[in-house]
Amino acid sequence: MEVRILSQTVEGDSHLRMIVDQWGLSVADNAPVELIWDGEKLSIIHHDFPAMGAYFVDFVGGAVGHRRRFGGGRGQMIAKAAGLKQGVNPILVDATAGWGRDAYLLATLGCKVTMIERSPIVAALLEDGLRRAQADSEIGQMVTERLHLVAADAIEWLTHSDLEPDVVYLDPMFPHRNKTAQVKKESFYLQQLLGPATDGDALLKTSLKVAQKRVVVKRPKQASLLTEQKPTHSYMTKSHRFDAYIK
Repeated sequence: MEVRILSQTVEGDSHLRMIVDQWGLSVADNAPVELIWDGEKLSIIHHDFPAMGAYFVDFVGGAVGHRRRFGGGRGQMIAKAAGLKQGVNPILVDATAGWGRDAYLLATLGCKVTMIERSPIVAALLEDGLRRAQADSEIGQMVTERLHLVAADAIEWLTHSDLEPDVVYLDPMFPHRNKTAQVKKESFYLQQLLGPATDGDALLKTSLKVAQKRVVVKRPKQASLLTEQKPTHSYMTKSHRFDAYIK
């Protein structure tokens, strides 16, 4: 994929070039997506939609940090769907990592999580967010021990990996009906970089073969089932549901 790059520091040019090479990106001055390095973090901006502003992955502060502190712990529906109980900390694969928010939450609750992300740009931003989180005095050790990022196609990786996860977690990209101005920034950028998922059914079928205990699928509350296969149980929130397929 082509990107522009912008460094706000003198030494940042070489850092951005390293990122471009690492993730197999190409630099083009007219590309709509731009990666920006400000000396501390990597962010993204879309020049076709400048009103959306820049976005970067933040596990330390903001909404993600608030959720870690005040989100409700293992009483949250995502935790129940994943089978977290007292003394039970599943080994989990998040096969559609995106910005890593759900993977991070599950890690804070005790899971060891492998995050699979197919978009090289999303993976680059996610890796940068993990790097900064690993340096944080409060959560750094936990992030280092419990979160691992793999840039790959999820079906291909699940099919050939030696890892036998207890749980596979899926959150396939779902098309938003709202206008661009109404879409949250993080959702907007995922839509632009990933587009709607077309392999959700195949991903569920593969996950059911690999997961040792269960597969969890996150969906908008009124969305149809993947593969039309009825889950063992669905855990509802105000806007989402977690379909758990227990083996």
